[in-house]
Amino acid sequence: MTANVAILGASGYTGAELVRLIATHPGIRITALSADRKAGQQMADVFPHLRHLDLPVLATIEEVDFSKIDLVFCALPHGLSQALVKGLPRSVKVVDLGADFRLRDPAAYEKWYGAPHVAKELQAEAVYGLTEFYRDDIAKARLVAGTGCNAATVQFALRPLITAGLIDLDEIICDLKNGISGAGRSLKENMLFTERSEDVAGYSQGGKHRHLGEFDQEFSVLAGRPVQIVFTPHLVPVNRGILATCYLKGDSKAIHAALTDRYAAEPFIVVLPYGQVPAMSHVQGSNFAHIGVTGDRIPGRALVVSTLDNLNKGSSGQALQNANLMLGFEETAGLMAPPVFP
Repeated sequence: MTANVAILGASGYTGAELVRLIATHPGIRITALSADRKAGQQMADVFPHLRHLDLPVLATIEEVDFSKIDLVFCALPHGLSQALVKGLPRSVKVVDLGADFRLRDPAAYEKWYGAPHVAKELQAEAVYGLTEFYRDDIAKARLVAGTGCNAATVQFALRPLITAGLIDLDEIICDLKNGISGAGRSLKENMLFTERSEDVAGYSQGGKHRHLGEFDQEFSVLAGRPVQIVFTPHLVPVNRGILATCYLKGDSKAIHAALTDRYAAEPFIVVLPYGQVPAMSHVQGSNFAHIGVTGDRIPGRALVVSTLDNLNKGSSGQALQNANLMLGFEETAGLMAPPVFP
């Protein structure tokens, strides 16, 4: 079986990463690529590292023939997928890499993204795309909402611990370091090399980061009561990668045992031996996430460190992992390449 897919927003980082991953997939063919501002160009002109691939010419979304498409990846800026997905044939499956369908509550979406949702019926239908925790629902879904990359990194560290009741839910602090590609490919003055090189800076601090909406939604459901974490992200001068250090109140050995047990059968989540912690470079360019646990000098305190590649496991790799389930392929197809090092 061969599935035909379209990638909308193919001139962005996540679109290019999808093309790179699908190039090794045994059962998926890229039938259409859209990039409105670069329509008419070859993908090789936009991303020379993909020059060796035989790819469709970039087109506008209006030029894509969706009657020939089995699944669409929406790698579009936030806010653009809602109306577009609403107009697609119901026969077309959709994996949205943006934020448009992540939050189930329309009021929560409007709070965090500053505008009302225009496809509320689809918002209610969408399945949250954290594959390791929504696998069965994703396999049956027509529309899957990819998680935020920061949200995925922290959830891999905390979800099993909240479920098991191993940590104090009012004592969760997460400090996160984020690579520059997480800000996207569009030109921004504060993302210039001279602005970001040799610097570390926090952003969206004080409870303003939009991924807090995902944490509130997911952790509160798991706990059966409202959960609000302290979350501070920082930009660091690396191209890609996320590393989250979570400061928790709980027994570190029990925390490590719970994470080890929960992820023992997961192909992409690796829990390190107790006392070892991961680095961004350990997962770069791959669909793997590494988690480490260590104790603190204060008894009853623990540090859980989680890392993944924001463009891969945090976005495009997760999207392909979900698409594999939706299309009936092996979940790991096209995704088992090891990390790149150095």
